[in-house]
Amino acid sequence: MLSSPIDDEASALQRRDPRGASAASGAIPLGSDATAPHAVGVAAASVWGDETEIAAAAVALASRRISKHSDPKTTARPASELMADAGQTITPEGIGADEALRIFEDVIAPATRAQDDPMNLAYIPAAPTRAALAFDAVVSSYNIFAGTWESGAGAVFAENQALAWLVELLSWPRTAGGCFIAGGTTGNLSALVTARQFARNQRGRHPVGQWRLACTPQAHSSVHAAAAVLDAEVVIVPENDHGQLTGEALRTALINSQDVFAVVASAGTTNAGIVDDLAGIAAICERFGVWMHVDGAYGGAALAAPSVRHLFNGIERADSFIVDPHKWLFATYDCCALLYRQPELARAAHAQRAGYLDAIDREVWNPWDYGVHLTRRARGLPFWFSLATHGTDRYATAIEQTLATARAVANGIRAIPQLSLLLKPTLSVVLFERPGWDDMAYARWSRRLALEGRILCIPTQWQGRTVLRLAFVNPATEADHVLEVLAETTADPSGSA
Repeated sequence: MLSSPIDDEASALQRRDPRGASAASGAIPLGSDATAPHAVGVAAASVWGDETEIAAAAVALASRRISKHSDPKTTARPASELMADAGQTITPEGIGADEALRIFEDVIAPATRAQDDPMNLAYIPAAPTRAALAFDAVVSSYNIFAGTWESGAGAVFAENQALAWLVELLSWPRTAGGCFIAGGTTGNLSALVTARQFARNQRGRHPVGQWRLACTPQAHSSVHAAAAVLDAEVVIVPENDHGQLTGEALRTALINSQDVFAVVASAGTTNAGIVDDLAGIAAICERFGVWMHVDGAYGGAALAAPSVRHLFNGIERADSFIVDPHKWLFATYDCCALLYRQPELARAAHAQRAGYLDAIDREVWNPWDYGVHLTRRARGLPFWFSLATHGTDRYATAIEQTLATARAVANGIRAIPQLSLLLKPTLSVVLFERPGWDDMAYARWSRRLALEGRILCIPTQWQGRTVLRLAFVNPATEADHVLEVLAETTADPSGSA
């Protein structure tokens, strides 16, 4: 039987001593003898006791989870029910590892949603490779501080190789770069902080009123959240009939609005997968001297898919960009790639100064200089490992497969009499409706199928009405299965059966 990467890592830990040299045949297992001068955890053993079996049990649980399919029926439960089943877990004496692991496996984990289930098609789900899942456990075991080169050089080096592939997809200069940050919300905020600082430096002043940023109504909610943090006014630019921000509409908005420091374009909106007119937007941003930020948290992964790469023409002229590998690039939570065409501008905006930081070498690549963060784990390493393991060609194939699935489902919906496709999918989001259903019918149908574990499909709003939405990011999702469920379960006029 093949061992898992986690099992291999655990075995390797027992073969090596803490200095990295090969252990002798009589080497002492991790933390097993508090009197051994070189045993790992000797000093801590007097406080925590021998944690060898605890570590082994936790690693075994991780290995079991990685090697089996998720349960599509897991779902949230009321806190009162969780308390009844789990009890008070934080106590002066502790409940012990066996009991804590039992509670996690039997009570806590089943009260979470299986994001990687092939029939989870709500919001933007996740589909991490097993390589990424396993290596995330490895990364945690090393507990690397990856905020600076001095403390995490190897990890930062590997993360930068993964970022360099994204830079290549963007057709940006090789000098471009950035870091991995928690998620798209923090990524968008960090890019916009850089944009505002750049505008302030260029103009030599703060506006009389508020700074402004421009986007369409389809921009992600995090853009509005970032504007609130920055105390900036949002200039809403009308979208065209296809839901896109265009260069012409942006030109009109910039003529009529002063002190716009950034334009946020979408490379695949969350709600509908729409890609804005990036080339047109870039031309206007260059003309007006305004920073162009591209939010590709979901859709940016499609840069790797030849069939749709042309939709992103113009992105090579953007100033900053984000994409979440935990969405459509098969990585684990939480992982956003934040990139700048000119990283030195981000460093000027984000680098922190303090007496206790003065010893840090500022001439090397320190990830904490590129975003709103200081402490950071090496969150890009699971993505790097999966990408290095499988190669970029397989990544392109996986993304193309999900695009093909979305197109097949869209075509199949046209053939289901009671359903109506709303628009041809741009990327891998499919919007459709069930004429005759009201909001309650949609909610009833969605809730029933979620509890049955058949499909997770959450209603959304599109052009003022409630519709259904499917988001495909998992290569394991089968179009025929999705269409079978939709055809069978949407026939009832009330959505009840």
